[in-house]
Amino acid sequence: MINLNNKSILITGGTGSFGVHFIKNILLKFKKIKKIIIFSRDEFKQFELSKVFSEEKFPCMRFFIGDVRDKNRLELALKDVNYVIHAAALKHVPIAEYNPFEAIKTNIIGSQNLIEACLSSGVKKVIALSTDKAAAPLNLYGATKLCSEKLFIAANNIKGKNNITFSVVRYGNVLGSRGSVIPEFFKQRENGILNITDKDMTRFSINLDDCVDIVMYALTNSIGGEIFVPKIPSFKIVDLANVIAPKSKIRFIGIRPGEKIYEELITSSESMNTLESKNFYMILPALDKRFLPYINTKKWKKNSKVFSYNSSNCKILNKEQIKILLKKNNFF
Repeated sequence: MINLNNKSILITGGTGSFGVHFIKNILLKFKKIKKIIIFSRDEFKQFELSKVFSEEKFPCMRFFIGDVRDKNRLELALKDVNYVIHAAALKHVPIAEYNPFEAIKTNIIGSQNLIEACLSSGVKKVIALSTDKAAAPLNLYGATKLCSEKLFIAANNIKGKNNITFSVVRYGNVLGSRGSVIPEFFKQRENGILNITDKDMTRFSINLDDCVDIVMYALTNSIGGEIFVPKIPSFKIVDLANVIAPKSKIRFIGIRPGEKIYEELITSSESMNTLESKNFYMILPALDKRFLPYINTKKWKKNSKVFSYNSSNCKILNKEQIKILLKKNNFF
């Protein structure tokens, strides 16, 4: 694992679910981190987080109010930073559909600003967080994240003599994160009716510990240009509803604009440049000599068949396994 002691790390969107969990994990594992910089635009969330991770108790903590739309502010925050985790984004699908210009400004132009700011600083590695919705996007949010992925991967081609790499981590909805289906079902069961868009809908299952693990793996092993995808199980939304509220009625309300029946993490087209290990897939921009360290090892293998990796064709948890998953993640 990469050693973050005596290093400085900046997290855009650091007050979000991932950022908070990532901070907790690295503070436990690395006692001599030089700086952890939380870069986000919500002053109230920063104020609340600063009470949990105060600079008095954690001298490495820094809180920067800023927006990824503001490149000058990014450049200031990135001084003497070694590693960057890019988690800032507008993520709500219907809101992005209604406010497309705002989603583009944050998710696309914000990504470009971060890339340019990192290229003009001494940053060594950048890991950008992405989503299943970037694979064959059906909605604007997914399209902006696909564009963001392309920007980060292509940044490796324009870095010149800079000793910096850009890579991406792509995963599905996080269990219990803000706006996710699990806390919504717990709220709805109080009324005795759970709203589900489609009876066949499936979703991947990943918790925050898994998210942190794959980001740390990418920080440790990336050489630039990879999209890392974890191997994770999925569940049927109907089964999840029955586990959370077995006595409630289910009301099917129809699929929303921009919503998919299943989540897709690797498309069939992407699979032709995808390597596989025990716990991960890795999508490469091309199978060229830059990636020989992966291609020539027994740990990673090239699939001989074209495939799609989605939440309907992976390991699907049954109701008992879903119940165990929810208990393990403290929902029951």
